[in-house]
Amino acid sequence: MSTAPATRLVLRAKRLEMQAARRLAARIALVDALRECIHALQHERGASSVYLASGGARFADERRAAIDAGAPALAGLHALLAAQGEERPDEADADVDAAMLGLMASVLLGLEALPAQRAAIEARQTHTQDAIAAFTQRIAGMVRLLSHVADASLLPGVPSVSRPLVALLHLVQAKEAAGQERAAGAHLFASSQCDAAEQERIAHLIDAQEQSLRVFAGFADAALRAEWESLQLGPGMARLERQRRVLCAARPGAALDADTSGEWFAAASERIGALGTMEAALVRHLRAECARHASQAQQELEDSEGLLRRLREQPPTADPLAGEAATLRELLHAQSERLARTEVELQAARRALSERKVIERAKGMLMARLGLTEEAAFRALQKASMDQNRRLLDVAEAALALPDLAFVRAKEV
Repeated sequence: MSTAPATRLVLRAKRLEMQAARRLAARIALVDALRECIHALQHERGASSVYLASGGARFADERRAAIDAGAPALAGLHALLAAQGEERPDEADADVDAAMLGLMASVLLGLEALPAQRAAIEARQTHTQDAIAAFTQRIAGMVRLLSHVADASLLPGVPSVSRPLVALLHLVQAKEAAGQERAAGAHLFASSQCDAAEQERIAHLIDAQEQSLRVFAGFADAALRAEWESLQLGPGMARLERQRRVLCAARPGAALDADTSGEWFAAASERIGALGTMEAALVRHLRAECARHASQAQQELEDSEGLLRRLREQPPTADPLAGEAATLRELLHAQSERLARTEVELQAARRALSERKVIERAKGMLMARLGLTEEAAFRALQKASMDQNRRLLDVAEAALALPDLAFVRAKEV
């Protein structure tokens, strides 16, 4: 019996692996573009919050500088997403799905509506909290798209990409919570008055950062974890903690020193900048791993093609199929062993992303059914977790299964 069908399957598997490597590189490029745009909008949101809360007296120049600095990143992302709407051969669309295209469209619409919002902010025709909420909604859409791309990029046999992707996603989420905290605190300081609801929101955002950073630390490599731990113990974090205490300890309605808004913004921005530096390091690692994986897949394809060509050209033996079949078995066995060694790592990465999605769905359910804000929904889940001494994931799963009234009563117990 000829082994030709088996050899064709082996070569096709190798070529598919090459295609997967190229798609992975394209996804990482999209992840990087999203990360840069998120950072740009976070900076603009923070500067805009001080500008509006101070009645235009502060941060006008900083806001315009943020807009100018972020323009290349926003234009690049817009072009990258717009190109996805072009008609392509069927095989070229293997790296996208309907959900991903829908998320891309939502992000594009948000970018195209940005000039009108900027004009309203410039003319101070919008409230500070409304402007912050609009920026946050745009960024949330980008984070959702980034999450979807990361989930689609977890490839068997490539833990060197899967683990840093999970670390990056949770670092981006932590940095976004830090960006929201910066904007909320800047609003309080610049408006010169403390507000109980905003104090509670800042406490929620601090907790959200810590939760995301715990997952990040679990998937980051030793060097990046050491860098994070050093940042936590550094003088910049100490300055931010002092400002946090001023905000969180003040009585609702108490006066705040408006001149402190600059100090708060600088301390929060220093930490956000450090998180951004770690994001960039993760992306560099991901790009390097993509290139290495593509090169390895290309080399394995060439080696396989050469091996099979030599087998076909060698003189026949007493059993002409024995040598070829044995070599094919060895080739397939080696590939199976490699996949088995990395399956545990891949499952851990998928589990981390799945848990985050369950919690996000539970929050969305509470927001839709009970009319809660995102912060209130998350606090309800947290409170149930603490009261019942259960993992947040378990509480989220239970919330998704409970009728509305049952969960309301569970919250009140």
